Amino acid sequence: MKALIQRVTSASVKVEGQIVGEISKGLLLFLGVEKDDDEKKADKLLEKVLGYRVFPDQSGRMNLSLRDVQGELLVISQFTLVADTQKGLRPSFSSAASPEQGKAMYDYFVSESASSGLKIQMGCFGADMSVGLVNDGPVTFNLSV
Repeated sequence: MKALIQRVTSASVKVEGQIVGEISKGLLLFLGVEKDDDEKKADKLLEKVLGYRVFPDQSGRMNLSLRDVQGELLVISQFTLVADTQKGLRPSFSSAASPEQGKAMYDYFVSESASSGLKIQMGCFGADMSVGLVNDGPVTFNLSV
């Protein structure tokens, strides 16, 4: 399971021109699910995301987590994160979960995220989405478990 997180001052996702998810200060998270991913890996990744210290403290150092700042989280499915780009000029998605497994793991991740008490928003799994964001920093990290 892989996540690309971006610290944002705002982010939104649209499907067919309609906003389906929107946050202010927090993290935009693109989530990629692989064949061998399960709930245990999802739980581990979620703990990493919620506790990852990417927000500045009073000294300006990245010392605070999403939990610490009571930030918001926008979770968007993105199977292209699990692409193998090592060979040739076309990505391979052989390690990606099936659409059914991917949706189940995405739904699980979002559901567990909601238990954090933070504001959680989401995109629409498998939809053609337009994502807008204001990256704060810019700060972007690739996380995996």
